[in-house]
Amino acid sequence: MIRTIHSHEGHLGWDRALEPVHFAKSGETIAFCCQDAGHGHYHHDSTAADILTADPAKANPLTGPVYVDGAAPGDALKVTIHEFTPSGFGWSAIIPGFGLLADQFREPRLKLWDYDTAAQRPAVFNDIASVPLRPFIGTIGVAMAEPGNHSVIPPRRVGGNMDIRDIAAGTTLYLPVEVEGVLLSLGDTHAAQGDGEVCGTAIESAMDVSITVEVVKDAAPKTPHFSTPGPIARHLDAAGYEVTTGIGPDLMLAARDAVSAMIDHLSRTRKLAPEDAYMLCSVAGDLKISEIVDAPNWVVSFYFPRIVFG
Repeated sequence: MIRTIHSHEGHLGWDRALEPVHFAKSGETIAFCCQDAGHGHYHHDSTAADILTADPAKANPLTGPVYVDGAAPGDALKVTIHEFTPSGFGWSAIIPGFGLLADQFREPRLKLWDYDTAAQRPAVFNDIASVPLRPFIGTIGVAMAEPGNHSVIPPRRVGGNMDIRDIAAGTTLYLPVEVEGVLLSLGDTHAAQGDGEVCGTAIESAMDVSITVEVVKDAAPKTPHFSTPGPIARHLDAAGYEVTTGIGPDLMLAARDAVSAMIDHLSRTRKLAPEDAYMLCSVAGDLKISEIVDAPNWVVSFYFPRIVFG
């Protein structure tokens, strides 16, 4: 029988002193019920005004932690991700002061999503755009050796809020163990996201996730690594891409330039409001480092899948 860890069995920061909500054996399969990154703040009647009333201290709630028997510092925790049961409701937002282009987009904006719980049909954004879905875990990690409560917002060497869209069904993730029992937690589940999550949010959505945990002795990686079961972009590739670039000696500035150029392109060619183009870039487009050897300038590209527009 699979043990279910419910969403009320959770916390809001990484802390090695937290009491485990479950003691698991190596090789055990566990189901986690995860809240969305907004801690349930948003609902079907929410508006952009609700963005300003959200409590940042409650962002990215985690389900757990789970103690894994036999895990000790220097080991690796192998996490095999099985299946997702999405809730069918999600949200994306432009949050003032947050995101790659926060200085350009200062006003709150909220998009509510009702999507296929089987994640087989694209989620409708508006009358011209729909986003193919691929559920994944935005935040998954383990306790650090350092004592105290540590914010869940930045990613760390032990994982956490990595927002890697390929930590999805079938992926095998390896995390370094730094404390006895490892203390695994996860949350911040997403229905879809582009690489970069450029506006600061994906399709944020509560969902259940089943995983198997295994201890691999004396195999701790310095930072997380993972293996995927096959192609990672098949859900987006079919119609090709529009690609913009940013070029210069600063990778962050080049990334900003590439995204800004795509927002301008989508606004001009698809008649989208810049705010809508920005959110679509966050949930469906991918930032890529195309060249980082031809000093003094590097190239960052932004790939936007044409399949979004049918």
